[in-house]
Amino acid sequence: MPESQGHLRRSIGLVSGIVFVISAVIGTGVFKKVAPMSAELQSPGLVLAAWLLAGMISLAGTLSNAEVASMLVDSGGEYVYFRTIYNRFFAFLLGWTNFAVIRTASIASISYVFAQSLGSLITLPATPESLAAIHVFGLQPLDNLSVKLVAIGLVLILTLLNARGLKMGETISRILTVAMISTMLVIIVLGLFSATGSWANIEQPSVNFDADKMSGGTLASALALACLSAFWAYEGWNNLGYIGGEIRNPQRNLPWALTIGTLIIMTIYLLMNFVYFYVLPIDDIIAVHQSKNGIAAVVAVKHFLGNGGGLAISLLILVTTFNCTSSTILMASRLFYAMAKDGLFFKTANYIHPVFNTPSKALWIQGFWSSVLILSGTFDQLTDMLIFASFIFYGATTLGVFILRRKMPDVNRPYKVIGYPIVPGLFLIFCAFLVVNTLFTRTTEAMIGLLLMATGLPFYWIWRKRATV
Repeated sequence: MPESQGHLRRSIGLVSGIVFVISAVIGTGVFKKVAPMSAELQSPGLVLAAWLLAGMISLAGTLSNAEVASMLVDSGGEYVYFRTIYNRFFAFLLGWTNFAVIRTASIASISYVFAQSLGSLITLPATPESLAAIHVFGLQPLDNLSVKLVAIGLVLILTLLNARGLKMGETISRILTVAMISTMLVIIVLGLFSATGSWANIEQPSVNFDADKMSGGTLASALALACLSAFWAYEGWNNLGYIGGEIRNPQRNLPWALTIGTLIIMTIYLLMNFVYFYVLPIDDIIAVHQSKNGIAAVVAVKHFLGNGGGLAISLLILVTTFNCTSSTILMASRLFYAMAKDGLFFKTANYIHPVFNTPSKALWIQGFWSSVLILSGTFDQLTDMLIFASFIFYGATTLGVFILRRKMPDVNRPYKVIGYPIVPGLFLIFCAFLVVNTLFTRTTEAMIGLLLMATGLPFYWIWRKRATV
């Protein structure tokens, strides 16, 4: 590294690590996914069971990830793990897929929801029909332009703030996470003690619920599809590993932050969804999904707190999407810096700002591509493939627990996964099931996801050849 560069500093403690896990995960899912899950399962009890099941599976993945992270801790997260466990090529595929789809599409999607939520509170300028109708390669980049410009503005502003120091991003996350969780707890308490709430709503399935049909294989299939929605809400728990090189005492703090953060998220998700069903019959929540306009959480909170509650939940969505966008921008950029340092990414990304000690150029490259995805309007389609791609790599990390125990039996393990080999084994089986099931049931999305991963092959050949010259 040239002398004019700075260096990443270990400044993040356990509490900040927990905050980063929470802020990187809680975005839009807890407010929006209850409606499609209700339409799929037709029963409050089954929807809550799906949230719990998805949370337990995510926790199993977190615990497995934590053992590998505590052994191979460094900035770059799973890229560094895969480089040691497997090889540089598979590590590159992980990093490239995160750049092409997983992290940048997440940033685009969450920032877009922020802009939409802002548009529901203040009137944004309408896009002239002449601009909205312009097609470029089959896309309409200028459609809904004001919302897209707000989303791009958010990405660029947060990229600038995070480029000016880790402390800046940490402070943003701390303040907004405290505000976010406090507001959620107030909503939960008020909802549980609301006069409009009823246990009958929890016990009563939809009028269209067929107990005879919703059993056996049909029930398992419906639960699996509902869990896919819930996994989007849990997506991002592994982001903390990307800043492993900036965590104090990472062998201890990283696994504990992952575990505690995931448990807090599970608890909040279950309580929030319980409140939705406690105050509203499930058919009202299904109606929100069928209308395709509106957010189930806003409808539920307005039902027991009136317009003031609707405004509060809308502001809460602004806070959570702002916070989640900021944390994802901060942490994912370290992955691309680690790749560039190995010569497997754009050369300019191998740079640490000499004053702010951040991977500033990796941040701006990430911000540029996220903005392109926002303008293209394709990020919703990309996020449909996100879970499929993510679980290929989640499974590979968990398989790494078994490989490293065999290859490096004598290496110190500051943290060992609870319930080994059952917990990582069950998670690995689930990852394999989800990937195979998606290949058969959503073949188009799965194949496009694999093709997007394959777009990195020419870059790998070029960068590898350049590195050996």
